[in-house]
Amino acid sequence: MSDNSRARERDLILAPNEYAFILDETKGNVIDYVGPHKTSLANTDQPVTFNADSKKFERCNLEQAIRMFAIAPEGWYLVLKNPAKDNNHSRPGTANNLPELNIGRKINIPGPVAFAPWPGQMVKVIQGHRLRSNQYLVVRVYDEEAARANWGEAVIKPQTQAEDEAPAADNDEPEAPQETLPPVADLPDLTIGRMLVIKGTEVSFYMPPTGVEVVPDECGEYVRNAVTLEQLEYCILLDENGSKRYIRGPAVVFPKPTEDFVAKQGARKYKAIELNEISGIYLKVIAPYEEDGTTYKMGDELFITGKEQMIYFPRAEHAMVRYGDSEVMYAVAIPAGEARYVLDRINGQITLKRGPTVYLPDPRKEVIVRRVLDPKQVALWFPGNQEAQDYNAKLMALSRRKKAEYVSDREAREGMLGEMTLEAPKALRSEPAAEAFAGEEFKRGRKFTPPRTITLDTKYEGAVAINVWTGYAVLVVGKAGERKVFSGPGTYLLEYDEILEAIEFSTGTPKSDQHLAHTVYLRVLHNKVSDAVSVETADLCQVHIQLSYRVNFEADSECWFRVENYVKFLTDHMRSVLRHAIKSHGVEHFYANAIGIVRDTVLGKADNDHKRPGRLFEENGMRVYDVEVLNVTIGDDLIAELLVEAQHNTVQQALELSAERKNLEVAKEKETIKQDTARAETTTEQLLLNLEMQTAAERLKVQLSALAGQAQAKEQELNAQLNAQTQQNQISEIELANQKAQQEQMLALAQQQLQQDLERLKAEIQAVVDKAGAISPQLIAALQAFSERALAEKMAETMSPLAILGGNSVAEVFAQLLQGTVLEGVLKPAQKKD
Repeated sequence: MSDNSRARERDLILAPNEYAFILDETKGNVIDYVGPHKTSLANTDQPVTFNADSKKFERCNLEQAIRMFAIAPEGWYLVLKNPAKDNNHSRPGTANNLPELNIGRKINIPGPVAFAPWPGQMVKVIQGHRLRSNQYLVVRVYDEEAARANWGEAVIKPQTQAEDEAPAADNDEPEAPQETLPPVADLPDLTIGRMLVIKGTEVSFYMPPTGVEVVPDECGEYVRNAVTLEQLEYCILLDENGSKRYIRGPAVVFPKPTEDFVAKQGARKYKAIELNEISGIYLKVIAPYEEDGTTYKMGDELFITGKEQMIYFPRAEHAMVRYGDSEVMYAVAIPAGEARYVLDRINGQITLKRGPTVYLPDPRKEVIVRRVLDPKQVALWFPGNQEAQDYNAKLMALSRRKKAEYVSDREAREGMLGEMTLEAPKALRSEPAAEAFAGEEFKRGRKFTPPRTITLDTKYEGAVAINVWTGYAVLVVGKAGERKVFSGPGTYLLEYDEILEAIEFSTGTPKSDQHLAHTVYLRVLHNKVSDAVSVETADLCQVHIQLSYRVNFEADSECWFRVENYVKFLTDHMRSVLRHAIKSHGVEHFYANAIGIVRDTVLGKADNDHKRPGRLFEENGMRVYDVEVLNVTIGDDLIAELLVEAQHNTVQQALELSAERKNLEVAKEKETIKQDTARAETTTEQLLLNLEMQTAAERLKVQLSALAGQAQAKEQELNAQLNAQTQQNQISEIELANQKAQQEQMLALAQQQLQQDLERLKAEIQAVVDKAGAISPQLIAALQAFSERALAEKMAETMSPLAILGGNSVAEVFAQLLQGTVLEGVLKPAQKKD
């Protein structure tokens, strides 16, 4: 390598905003070179860097020694350790000697600022803390004097942002200039080590002053999230002194400097406990308090259900009492016909809670327990039920393992079905804002959602239930000596101290004590007991009888169970009675009348209604109301053969007599048939004659009826014509009367009209006369002559065609027309002239 290359490698070239530490190995001084600057390093100059962890200068190459300025833009600040006593920084473009430093001191410098730190100084650039309304900072006083002196120098922007405005992102610049909080007269307690909380509801931007530092959380974050509580939510704050503070929503919760959120399974807020009338929580008072005028002492136990408080929020004075992992205690559904054993923890008494009901026990004094039965009792009470025997065996094993007298429902389920899987609490809602829609909404499924259902399987959950069938009864005995009989059909729920008394009865045929059956169920209606009896007749002949008794239990039920083995009691007594009764009969007589003799002996003689009284056993109210004789066998075979042979002879003779009787009956029947045939033929002939006479009579009746019908029809026709003619005459008379009335009316009208015309003419004539009285005779004569001549001329012109057609003169025709009128005199002189 050439000397020029070596020289270039020893050249320190710094650009603007760069610096480097160079150690003079001859003197031990560290020179701070600040760009822009260029210098050639001597062989004794060693590039170094300052290790903030070890607080030592470490040798390095030249490129590693070059560092960037400590730069804090607007909205950021620097935390400078070991500041210079004169608070000056290195001058750019020169080599700076190390000034005297305040070792161990620390100051906060708000941006914008940029400088090259002195050798030995440590700089940390921190972004200014932007707070939302649900965020906060925890600050700590590390220098009391500096904090008091610089408290007003903190850079603070008060929270003025509207609720509906989106907060600025962390990498955005502040929207408004930073404000410096002026000194206040009443400073908070700034004792060294004191911790304060800066709330986002008051401050939106914060940079601490010198003497105060922001404490990061366990994840290294400075800004901490407060807890936002919704309705029905709460959180718990634990102070350093051990006290807890419970806060309900809706609220934004900021802890005190000495408080921490109690987190459980990663959640800092919890849902309130919902209660209803069939659920509750068990609490113990751990500190005295007073609420609604009631004073609670330490140690009191409370059981709060939905009847008192539908929504429960924990409080510092309460501690929850749990059984296992369950917080809420729920009621037990007891269907109709079932019950539960409930133990009183105070006095030890066990009572029976019967259904139908939904029962919520008070855990302060009540515990639902199960009853463990003896295996023999299970076999007697539930014959043939292997499931019940297995379940009771598991319950007994669990009871022995628990070393407890009573086994609760929950312990039984956990012991036989395994630990119950509890639903894990829902995770805390994600606190960072999501891009999806977060408003209130309704979600509706696209498929049908069936209604909520619940399945009750309480077969072995509650009290011991005894199902008594129809015709059976059981005897219930208590430990105090109480006895009662329960008859079916029905279900009996045993009290915790009650058992069923067992009975035994003989089995086999004939009945004996060698094989006894044990049960708790007594058949009290239509019981059937079979037996075989060996008796001796009056002639010392052995007879074997197979019987079947029909038995009912009557009278007072309290006496039904007084006889331990009622079957043996019945058969022994009836054997004795039958032996005594049959001893008075010979074998032939008895063999022929065995059924009647046995029934009379056992049931008594029939009365007029053919009813037998039966045989009553007053010892236990048992009555034999019927007996069946299944078989009768003679003990001596020879006698049996003789009886059979005699019976055969008797039967043979009876058959012969029966045959003769049948022949006689046949002959009688034949003759009877012949007689009946003759009678039938005669009757038939007589019947035919009667039918012919009846037919002729009916024909005559028909003809007479036809003639009568024709005559009646003719008569009706004539009557109809007469009626029609009469009606026609009446109509004609009415029409004539109408015409006469019309003519008379017309005549009257014409008379009236004529009278009116006469009166009018008279009036006109009178008017003319009155007018004529005013005219002279000469004028009248002249006018009359003139008018008559003019009229005659006009008439002549008009009548001339008629005269020509008739061959007469006009004067003749006109005279004929005017004959009888006034003008007749005018024409006469004219005719004479002609």
